Amino acid sequence: MLRVRPIQFTSDVAGWKHLLTALGLVCVEDRGDWLEFDAGSGRVALHWASADSPDDGATAFGVEVGDLAEFARRTMADGTRAELFDADHGQAVRITAHDGFTFPADKATSHTTSPEADPGLAVVATWFTPDVPGAAQELRNIGARPRNMSTDAADFSTKNGGIMSVRKSPETATGGLAFEYGGDLAALEARLAAAGVAAALAGSLLSVATPRGGTISVAGPA
Repeated sequence: MLRVRPIQFTSDVAGWKHLLTALGLVCVEDRGDWLEFDAGSGRVALHWASADSPDDGATAFGVEVGDLAEFARRTMADGTRAELFDADHGQAVRITAHDGFTFPADKATSHTTSPEADPGLAVVATWFTPDVPGAAQELRNIGARPRNMSTDAADFSTKNGGIMSVRKSPETATGGLAFEYGGDLAALEARLAAAGVAAALAGSLLSVATPRGGTISVAGPA
């Protein structure tokens, strides 16, 4: 099992919950300072952070898997470093790429997706790196499926939902939360407006305002 599940840190959990719900995600777990939302493909976690924390507004690349030990074993066998460790929420796997990028694989609490989630919406997790081919191989090694490949960009799908995106950059970093949408972006813009969420459509890209003044992008069919 492999599912994309980036983590969005925020001091405004209520604001983000409203935004994600308006986008068409469904809250499937709510522990107050930790919430999880299903999209039609992929999942998003919200993690509370204090307003004076450098994490407030940050996004972390992350995935969910089935059997942690087996995932770590297979990933190591395919050539990517993966080690079990004790996180603050329980055991997880830390993946370390050759470019120094690290991200967690947590044990999935469910292998299914809420039928109430908008089926056209897919979660996108982005990895910026100077070495796109190297990062692409690391994602193959964890079980991601190549979708589009070039020297400066690579996109992958996953067995259990969500998209992983690799983009060329001088520095290694996690990109912000993003989505792809297979439906009508104008209709999605109208749905957001009805929920009081500001959004602006330009061609095949919808820019959506987030709490605390940021934006996220929703890419439609080209």
